[in-house]
Amino acid sequence: MFKFLTKNDQIVKDGKKTEQLAARQTSTELATSVAFVTLAESGSIDDVTATEHTDLFSPWVENIAYKVGDLRQYDNNLYRCVQAHTSQADWTPDVSASLWSKVGDPTEEYPEWSQPIGSHDAYAMGDKVSYDNKKWVSTVDANVWQPGVYGWNEV
Repeated sequence: MFKFLTKNDQIVKDGKKTEQLAARQTSTELATSVAFVTLAESGSIDDVTATEHTDLFSPWVENIAYKVGDLRQYDNNLYRCVQAHTSQADWTPDVSASLWSKVGDPTEEYPEWSQPIGSHDAYAMGDKVSYDNKKWVSTVDANVWQPGVYGWNEV
């Protein structure tokens, strides 16, 4: 036997289908985001791609135990944890170079030079920076020198 649905019954049925599809899509998007962040933190996704999707990463928060490799967003930038620690209010990623390394902005060809403090943030051969109103390219790997002193060519 066939049961004919009234117009209201059909609307309710269609609404339930729409809700189920929306829930499935939300679940899929969440799983995709988690997978993306996990791959980025493991190094399987390059920094340029990661910075194009900064909004997928959790914000930096104080009183959290961070481990090396964790990526967090702070002040619309993406930072990588370079030393395991428990965060404090005055150890924000933008001022704690010994704990966090800013993941470069792919739209900025010559970012401002900053003094490296270790091998984790030393400049590689070919890296570009701006310093003292000039543009520079690193000519050596593991470059920790200031542009104009050693290991840089002015462009």
